[in-house]
Amino acid sequence: MPRINEIMCAFGKNVQQERLRQKISQEELAHKANICRTYIGMVERAERNISLQNAKKIADALNITIDELLKDNE
Repeated sequence: MPRINEIMCAFGKNVQQERLRQKISQEELAHKANICRTYIGMVERAERNISLQNAKKIADALNITIDELLKDNE
């Protein structure tokens, strides 16, 4: 079973990769998700243990599922 820090790192990395793939800024993603831009940066750097509510907001803003953001691609 993956440790919490590993999950946070994978989630943050996946958010960043998908955001960059879609060519949107942290600020634009934050606006779409109705979350503070600094929070998005902290999530991408795995500095924030994100709530399920905010994970859903980010996934919806990226038009993908939470499952896709939790995938361990290593």
